[in-house]
Amino acid sequence: MTSQEIFDRLNAQFGAVSDAGIESKLDAPVDPCIKVSTTHLKSIALFLRDDEELQFEHCSCLSGVDLKGKFAVVYQLASLTRKHKITIRVEVPADAPTVPSLESVWKTANWHEREAFDMFGIVFTGHPDLRRILMPYDWEGHPLRKDYQVPEFYNGMRVPY
Repeated sequence: MTSQEIFDRLNAQFGAVSDAGIESKLDAPVDPCIKVSTTHLKSIALFLRDDEELQFEHCSCLSGVDLKGKFAVVYQLASLTRKHKITIRVEVPADAPTVPSLESVWKTANWHEREAFDMFGIVFTGHPDLRRILMPYDWEGHPLRKDYQVPEFYNGMRVPY
């Protein structure tokens, strides 16, 4: 199934929903991308996973992106059964970076969401264990944010940056 056909199928299912916010960028140089709103993210994810023609049973990667003033969460999905893939993207304001967790849809999202939480401060509502995964539990700030300032000391030790 082509990226355009995947987008058309999503649009047919959710396009009438005014706040679904489904947009496509299918001419991207690397991976075609479909942008959706956080409001319907979980229902769109369930549709992508459960629809007989789509069967996106694998979330191969989930990444946070700092876009200066807003954050994006990028989901790279694959159907091993149907042999197609697509990238889904949501954007949230930097002052309230909250996205519904997709851990219950794809278990592989669990640690990816924890990493995006740890590195960017994106909160995944409904995540069963949202806590730091890479940084110490008492670390202040989120190191992959563009406005992050590396502390001079951590627990009395000089940070070598």
